[in-house]
Amino acid sequence: MSNIVIAAAKRTAIGSFLGQFNGVPTPTLGAAAIAAALEQSGVPAGDVSEVLMGCVLPANLGQAPARQAAI
Repeated sequence: MSNIVIAAAKRTAIGSFLGQFNGVPTPTLGAAAIAAALEQSGVPAGDVSEVLMGCVLPANLGQAPARQAAI
């Protein structure tokens, strides 16, 4: 892999504890950010080989929230 590119970066909105995003699974929010980054960059989803994602409060997410969001 010789061509490494950061094509775009996005983030989700900030909510409050038990606020408007309370019922939305974290991977679903991550998937929305990934979709927005793909749209902005114009990179086809099939060309993405790795997704890196930060999560401040990862309790009860299961393993690999970035992978869950990317799927």
